[in-house]
Amino acid sequence: MDASAEIELDRFEVVLLKRPVDGPEFSDEELDRLQDRHLAHLQAQTLSGAMRVGGPFDEQPDESLRGISIYQTGSLEQTRALASSDPSVVAGRLEIDVMYFYCPKGAL
Repeated sequence: MDASAEIELDRFEVVLLKRPVDGPEFSDEELDRLQDRHLAHLQAQTLSGAMRVGGPFDEQPDESLRGISIYQTGSLEQTRALASSDPSVVAGRLEIDVMYFYCPKGAL
């Protein structure tokens, strides 16, 4: 491969879902309902084509990191608006960080 050849990249928006330091407390029943609404929100984002993939973390060294979603809306602002409408974010159970992610074209 020619070292001067330009690599084509796809751009995605990544949403890190984090547990806030001083988030509100919820009963087990409230958490169950909130989790159902959270999962329905993520499914709707996937079905709409805005979100490519998402899921929870496990065995992460920072327990505040709860999951990741990879969107392809074309803008951080649109992705932030969609992720902010997640019922768990609205309720204060989760907070988000949104940033761009680049990978070789067609890899994802």
